Amino acid sequence: MYDWANSVYNLVITTTFFPIYFAAITKSAYGEFTVPLLGRTFKNTALYNYALAFAYLIIALALPILSAIADSRGNKKKFMQFFCYLGGLSCIGLFWFKGEQPSVLWGTGCFVLAAIGYIGSLVFYNSYLPEIAEPSERDWVSARGYSMGYIGSVILQLVGFGLVLYFSDQGDNSSGPRYTFLLVGVWWIAFAQIAFFYLPKGTASSPDRKSGHVFKTGFLELKKVWEQVKQLKVLKWFLLAFLFYSMGVQTVMLAATLFGSQLLGLPDDKLIITVVLIQLVAIPGAMSMSALSGKFGNLRVLTGVVLFWILVCVAAYSVANMKEQGIDVEFYFYGLAVSVGIVMGGIQSLSRSTYSKLMPETKDTASFFSFYDVTEKIAIVIGIFTFGYIDETFGMKNSVLILIVFFLLGLISLGRARLKERQN
Repeated sequence: MYDWANSVYNLVITTTFFPIYFAAITKSAYGEFTVPLLGRTFKNTALYNYALAFAYLIIALALPILSAIADSRGNKKKFMQFFCYLGGLSCIGLFWFKGEQPSVLWGTGCFVLAAIGYIGSLVFYNSYLPEIAEPSERDWVSARGYSMGYIGSVILQLVGFGLVLYFSDQGDNSSGPRYTFLLVGVWWIAFAQIAFFYLPKGTASSPDRKSGHVFKTGFLELKKVWEQVKQLKVLKWFLLAFLFYSMGVQTVMLAATLFGSQLLGLPDDKLIITVVLIQLVAIPGAMSMSALSGKFGNLRVLTGVVLFWILVCVAAYSVANMKEQGIDVEFYFYGLAVSVGIVMGGIQSLSRSTYSKLMPETKDTASFFSFYDVTEKIAIVIGIFTFGYIDETFGMKNSVLILIVFFLLGLISLGRARLKERQN
């Protein structure tokens, strides 16, 4: 039920409605693509990416501390509740974001805090799985949560889509998204109460641990994991590949709607439908990747997937050029969306399972996955910030080129990992 509660943030706020709304409302308020904030003028899409990168940077720095708290498990439900309420109330706060100063500062701040709340709560939520399910039940429980989250988020997205159409028919393009943001926060907080009612408080794994030590324990654990990773050459090269191609994958997922709305000029309703299409295609895509990995091996399949991502980025750059030449690119964009959906879920699930297979036998699984999560969050910060900077300096079309570089570096690192695997 917590998946049902918080997944609406990820689909409705991060992926669909808010990036479209942010770009449109700031352009409407200032008549340009530039936005004044904190004494500086930003390109509106770049500001969105900078804000998201900042949120992930905060989480990347805090993740080792949060993981140490989750491991101690003495009061993790309170921390989970704190981040849930922070995220939910921040989504509600977006209702008052109307695009003009000082509302831009308000809206950007609420967006950053909502992202921190979402990711922060997941650290504690995920740590509950071993506590509430036997080993034989965990795959099923995890899959059930994912399914519930998907169903809940699609339901609220359709409600939001209805609100947008209703208010748009009355000539109001602002109220539909803002009421949707309000509903996301209420939905998140309200349905989370079911999880909070049933989840146990948790038992401290180290009752005598001083609370002040938790701020350095997480970083010491990461250092210990890194010392082990350096001795495992296949794992080391895989993690480097994961860092590089995650810069590309996560940036595409987080910036796709901005690409479609500003660079290609597609209307909001078609962008929302496109996001739903991506979600639907991602499910069989992930299942296909799992089947292929069983037949050909994880690293070989990942290599093929990263090659496919490079082709997608090249195609996106070509579509942007076609748009500049006055060619109708709507159906080309749908083709790109389907292509992204096919490999989007697969590369994430396959990366996680590959990491788990390459890990050494250890009881410190939480520390190893904390290292994996920090790697992913750092990749998001670098990828999103770089995409925003190039967008602001050279234009969004050229930002796609840096994604190709990220994927190429990931491809080279995967090649090294496969070489070390054969040598073993």
